[in-house]
Amino acid sequence: MRPTDGGGAGPRAANGRHESDEERADRKWGELIQEVRVAQTGVQILFGFLLTVAFTPAYEGLARTDKTIYVVTVLFGAAATGALIGPVSFHRMVVGRHIKPQAVRSASRLTFVGLLLLLATMTSALLLILRVATHDPYAPWIVAAVVAWYTYCWFVLPLWARHRHTTARRGSAP
Repeated sequence: MRPTDGGGAGPRAANGRHESDEERADRKWGELIQEVRVAQTGVQILFGFLLTVAFTPAYEGLARTDKTIYVVTVLFGAAATGALIGPVSFHRMVVGRHIKPQAVRSASRLTFVGLLLLLATMTSALLLILRVATHDPYAPWIVAAVVAWYTYCWFVLPLWARHRHTTARRGSAP
């Protein structure tokens, strides 16, 4: 029997949960897969639409620069799709090998890379669309503003919250 702090099934971790390392890995794996499902769906839909562009009559009329942006966008989309599907394959290849904590860490890193590639895909897709649809010389600035917004929502705000609440918790510990 494992020692507890009096109320749970397992030892109490620093995060206040009563869970073993395996239980924590199972929980983190479940959370990661839920997160990946959201990003994966978005990138797959975007990637699917991107793949169809080259087969439309309008593609031939694109300027060389726009075709280059398109190819780069498709490559980013392919890489993002691979990275965001990777955790599922990773899990399938290592299931039953008793390395779930390590698998969760690796899959988490792969997911983070996938999010960065998704950001690159969306950035270049938005640039291409705004260049072709508006011919506006301010398109790159509009794209930069949207990228700043994505960066704030996806990275800055979560990192700020992590820092703020981790620091506050450490400061209030006995």
